[in-house]
Amino acid sequence: MANQLISMIAFVAGCAATHAPPSPPPAPPRTQIVILGTGTPIADPERQGPSVAIIVDDVAYLIDAGTGIVRRAAATNLEALKPRNLKRVFLTHLHSDHTLGYPDLILSGAVLHRQAPLVAYGPHGLRDMTFHLLAAWQKDIDLRVHGLEHGDAQAYAVDVHEIAPGIVYQDGKVTVRAFRVKHGSWDEAFGYRFDGPDRSIVVSGDTAPSDAVVEACNGCDVLIHEVYSRAGFDKLPPDDQKYHAAFHTSAPELAALATKARAKTLVLHHQLFFGQTERELLGEVKKGFRGNLVSAHDLQTL
Repeated sequence: MANQLISMIAFVAGCAATHAPPSPPPAPPRTQIVILGTGTPIADPERQGPSVAIIVDDVAYLIDAGTGIVRRAAATNLEALKPRNLKRVFLTHLHSDHTLGYPDLILSGAVLHRQAPLVAYGPHGLRDMTFHLLAAWQKDIDLRVHGLEHGDAQAYAVDVHEIAPGIVYQDGKVTVRAFRVKHGSWDEAFGYRFDGPDRSIVVSGDTAPSDAVVEACNGCDVLIHEVYSRAGFDKLPPDDQKYHAAFHTSAPELAALATKARAKTLVLHHQLFFGQTERELLGEVKKGFRGNLVSAHDLQTL
């Protein structure tokens, strides 16, 4: 009798386990990275100018503003990246390939019903650049605001913050820290670290190998770093080699840097292939970096 009772209990328990409700799926991450552009000054139609969007709870934070930024953002169909919601941009430096989309952000966002000024953070010189851009399009702005469009004058304004190293922005979702990097003869160039609710993300900007990137990452979840192929570099004329070595980071140098920084995921960005394939560039980095490795493409989500 006791054995029968034990068997019945086991049977009922087995049935309960069989019909137990499935475990709920894991909650989606609050933080997304959307690669808007991976290009360089080279006119590659597959790669728009450099720009990255970090999205936390449907709020977008843009890093750099290369060509095509607004249309690349619109192509994602994400609410946070609709033109009217592109409200914050952090510029690493003022090279043309990183800023040619800046007037697009200012003007297209305003035309397409952004209901606030664009807020822009970046190095000294950004205020002058913004002043001259607005002056260049003053007739257009006047007509759109005072003509039949009845545009919002505030939407055409820009709230410029010329930054120094340290915390440059903070809200309820992210803390943004800027740090100086070495980009050849530029007087000021910055990288940024974003600390959100579930990810730490470092964006190098354009830089030669820099201990500041290592210190900023320090075990970060994602390191997005520019890179060039050393194999391709070795075939360049001496003057080009001198330039790129001062302004950028080779694949072997990046592998050593990312290893020292203990980056959990390394994302190659602003890739200079110099005639090498993407597979070959990845191979150069893999020789010295054993972590998760991604070579970014336009419109990729991470």
